[in-house]
Amino acid sequence: QVQLVESGGGLVQPGGSLRLSCAASGSIFRFLTTTMGWYRQAPGKQRELVADIASGNKINYVDSVKGRFTISRDNAKKTVYLQMNSLKPEDTAIYYCNRVPSLLPWGQGTQVTVSS
Repeated sequence: QVQLVESGGGLVQPGGSLRLSCAASGSIFRFLTTTMGWYRQAPGKQRELVADIASGNKINYVDSVKGRFTISRDNAKKTVYLQMNSLKPEDTAIYYCNRVPSLLPWGQGTQVTVSS
């Protein structure tokens, strides 16, 4: 059984930074060969994929976060990170990690609130 646990969210002022972490576990989960992504869901909006990283470290970002967010992974720790800089109020959302594109059961997510 696969489990995804996100952490690192919080309240930050516009222009601030946060680093999110996502730890994956599960004996059948081949993390090393899996493309992982960070998704977010803002109130009243659909969940969207904001960044993903493949096993060979090929990376994609949605336009709205390019130049501000950096996704990375540590295969030994089965962990994916999202460094978020220059945060804006519109980045406020619950952030989740998951496999791309075939989704696994969702974790609880981590709340990011950008507000002055």
